[in-house]
Amino acid sequence: MDTKKKAKARVRIKTRVRGRVHGTAERPRLTVFRSNKQIYAQVIDDLAGRTLAAASSLGGNASGAKLDQAADVGKQIAEKAQAAGVTQVVFDRNGYLYHGRIQKLAEAAREGGLKF
Repeated sequence: MDTKKKAKARVRIKTRVRGRVHGTAERPRLTVFRSNKQIYAQVIDDLAGRTLAAASSLGGNASGAKLDQAADVGKQIAEKAQAAGVTQVVFDRNGYLYHGRIQKLAEAAREGGLKF
C-alpha cells in the first residue's frame, strides 16, 4: 500500500471514530499516538477541553524494545489517570489498528486498573 494512501486512510478512520467517541468528566477519552520511534497516550475530558493525564516513551523510564516501551507507557498512563481520579475511560486508537504497540499499551493500561 502506498504511504500516502495509508496515511489518508488512517485520517479517514480517525475522523469517523472521533465523530462517535467523546470523553466526558466521568469517562474521559484515552487517546494514543504512535510515531515511528515513540508512543504517546493522553486522557482527555473533551467537554472541558482538558488533558487530565499524559504519558510517553520519550525521555522517561521506558526503554527496550518498542513493545516494552508501549507496555511501560500503558502502566504510566494508568497510574497517572488513577492519581487524577479516573478509573473508566473510552479508548480511542486514533485510526491505528488494534495490534502491536497499540494493543500492548491498552492491555498494560487495563492491568494498571483502567476499565474500558
